[in-house]
Amino acid sequence: MQNTAKKAALPATALAALGVVFGDIGTSPLYALKESFHAAHGLGIQPENVLGILSIIFWCLMLIISIKYIAIVMRADNNGEGGIMALLALNLRKAKISDSKKIYLIAIGFIGASLFFGDGIITPAISVLSAVEGLSIATNVLDPFIVPIAIVIVTTLFLMQKHGTAFVGKFFGPITLLWFMSLGIWGVVSVVQTPLVLGMVSPHWAIQFIFTHPVMSFFIMGAVVLTVTGGEALYADMGHFGPAPIRLGWFSVVLPCLVLNYAGQGALLLRDPSAIENPFYLLVPSWALYPMIILATMAAVIASQAVISGVFSLARQAIQLGYLPRLSIKHTSDSEEGQIYVPFLNWLLLVAIVILILIFQTSSNLASAYGLAVTLTMLCDTILVSIFIYYAWKWSLPKVLLLIIPFFVLESILVAAASLKMFSGGWVPLLIGGIAVMILMTWKRGRELTFAKLEQDTLSLDLFVRSLGDNVLRVPGDAVFLTGTPNVVPHAMLHNIKHNKVLHERNILVTVVIEDVPFVPQEERVSVETLDGAFYRIKIFYGFKDEPNVPRALVQAYELLGFEYDLMQISFFISRDRIVHSVGEGMSPWRERLFISMQRNTSPVSDFYQIPTNRVVELGSQIEI
Repeated sequence: MQNTAKKAALPATALAALGVVFGDIGTSPLYALKESFHAAHGLGIQPENVLGILSIIFWCLMLIISIKYIAIVMRADNNGEGGIMALLALNLRKAKISDSKKIYLIAIGFIGASLFFGDGIITPAISVLSAVEGLSIATNVLDPFIVPIAIVIVTTLFLMQKHGTAFVGKFFGPITLLWFMSLGIWGVVSVVQTPLVLGMVSPHWAIQFIFTHPVMSFFIMGAVVLTVTGGEALYADMGHFGPAPIRLGWFSVVLPCLVLNYAGQGALLLRDPSAIENPFYLLVPSWALYPMIILATMAAVIASQAVISGVFSLARQAIQLGYLPRLSIKHTSDSEEGQIYVPFLNWLLLVAIVILILIFQTSSNLASAYGLAVTLTMLCDTILVSIFIYYAWKWSLPKVLLLIIPFFVLESILVAAASLKMFSGGWVPLLIGGIAVMILMTWKRGRELTFAKLEQDTLSLDLFVRSLGDNVLRVPGDAVFLTGTPNVVPHAMLHNIKHNKVLHERNILVTVVIEDVPFVPQEERVSVETLDGAFYRIKIFYGFKDEPNVPRALVQAYELLGFEYDLMQISFFISRDRIVHSVGEGMSPWRERLFISMQRNTSPVSDFYQIPTNRVVELGSQIEI
């Protein structure tokens, strides 16, 4: 019976995964083949050239997606979770290397994560634009309205984010399935007319084309990369669906339909070279053009939604791991844990996307900006997964190199080819990624300096407890002090004694520890330590995908200590640290000012840890770094 249930559940989960996981790669046929021929700069549309480019596309899909991501990378799971931040956390835990060398791992992870933020800006822009551009095939009258229509669609999408995607998400899978079926059907209709095109599956066409046109091939690779955009999403969304539904969806639906559509577009070009203007929409019969434009727009919106949700999820992971300042995070679903909304990021993404659409105007122009972000992210994944295989799977170095070098070489070529478009748009993801890396590294380093300064300037907690005696007035109730440095006296406690001249009957130091695993089991949530009859130290452990809730965790801690939990008898003391710049060691002045600015604009600790505001006492302190 259990077996039957599993079998029944797998197709249903695979259907749900279609809408989330494959949205990005599923919209690639809208523009990828067109851009590949545009990159050829006047290369004649002869059978050997068409088959050569199609063969390159087919084998990139097989090597990068089917073999690298589906067969290899998805086996590197962090307690079921995937994505570059999960892979980074996994490597930091598994890799037996010195702390000084771990900074290079962190840097690679940060670069990959930052470029994913860039992807979150470019994907909605290019997907929606390329879908709406189908209107110009239907009629020239609508040409001036393509950009405004795209902006309206994107704006509507972001306005919906605060309501969550629980309701519309139910339709994502069926709509995306319909989209892929349409891709496959129109591809088959075209291939039947020109079956010669099926020769693309033979690698000799790709090899022949590369040797015949070596320089041209290099340029074309910069466009071919557009066919594998979304590879990172397969891995990043593994935690939501598991590897089995993703593999089933890829091999049974997505891969066949994509290959058939690219083949169909190629067959159309062999019959009518002038169709290079927009081979995707010209593949569709005239009676089906408007329905296909509507379906393509819906697919583009779904692809955009998947990337936006991925950016929100990645940002939350980075916040939890201490790489980003606390941002206001709202949960849009009571049942779905991953459904979150980050207002600041939402409006930042919208503004950035609208600016991109206004600057680049067409999907062809935006394609130049797209490739570099994707290829660099893939290269970061390859490096991190090779380190994982070496340390976690305990493969020998020659064996690891034998497996990884082909992917590394292929992706390095794709990066180099995409770099040729640096000045025509490739600068966009690099600029976005560079800003994101700077923010991540500055916040991480600033926190390290702040904690080091607190450790240095504050009394040891053990010494303080022993020397306290009976000189301080005790008042009824519990005082909970949230602190990142559990071995020293919190500033809030010192200020409470200094200004109010009192201590509570029970003083509890609470430190939230974020582990490098996605989730921490409930039974391992808290650890308690009694320092003396009035002082206790509690550590609360969360994974980087857990939702921190300090009052709820304290219920569990109080049970372990044998105390009665009454929230109305607890006061939460929080230090509101004012960071100021000082001359000396640390970061450069501009980075310190950036860190100070971010620290001042973080969301309140009480909101982030879900502490009732009427139970919070904030006491200010000044820290020089």
